[in-house]
Amino acid sequence: MQRMLSLFRSCVDDYDMIREGDRIAVGVSGGKDSLTLLVLLAELKKFYPRPFSLEAFSVDMGLGGMDFGPVAELCERLEVPFHRIETQIGPVLFEYRKEKNPCSLCAKMRRGALGKAITEAGIHKIALGHHRDDAVETFLMSLIYEGRISCFEPVTYLDRSGVTQIRPMLYIPEQAVVHFAEKYRLPVVHNTCPADKHTKREEIKDLVFELNGRYPGLKDKLFGAMQRYPLHNWEMKKPPIP
Repeated sequence: MQRMLSLFRSCVDDYDMIREGDRIAVGVSGGKDSLTLLVLLAELKKFYPRPFSLEAFSVDMGLGGMDFGPVAELCERLEVPFHRIETQIGPVLFEYRKEKNPCSLCAKMRRGALGKAITEAGIHKIALGHHRDDAVETFLMSLIYEGRISCFEPVTYLDRSGVTQIRPMLYIPEQAVVHFAEKYRLPVVHNTCPADKHTKREEIKDLVFELNGRYPGLKDKLFGAMQRYPLHNWEMKKPPIP
């Protein structure tokens, strides 16, 4: 826990992610990443010098078979209010539109549902569970598939909605998240999406795994290069923390 919290806080501080009095929504899909994010934010809240509050939001895709009960119980133990957002995103994608490559549209629809819910609740900052491997994979996906050097940003202000997105887990490797979720027996929700594990991201994940085995430390070097370049809004802020 302490090592994870150290990396987590370093990222929060380096990019000035949390301000005093922030109400922060946590996007909880029920996967290992978002559950780890929730637990780490709840732990950070106990001692961080800038007091903030948390609320968890989960988007139900309407596919059936996803039990958010254990997630709600975890939130209760952490004393974090839990909100379940019911949608018909799954049926729209797979039954009505019959999308063959649904991931991009699905992500857009989920972000829309989540953004609407948190703004209606009067919240204007949301934490997302992207870790270091996600950043490296996204960088390579943009390069390979689009011919662009880009990635999502540690802190993103969405001017149309007035919502700020923060990604406090960017310093944490995926394998550490896997071990954390197993050690603390986090209630991971089974993903019932028909497209799960059959995406271009999975192809890139496999490629990165292969290259990192051939060139040890490649993921760390790529992530460091992304910060040194730097990509847009990847410059570290490092404000004085009282």
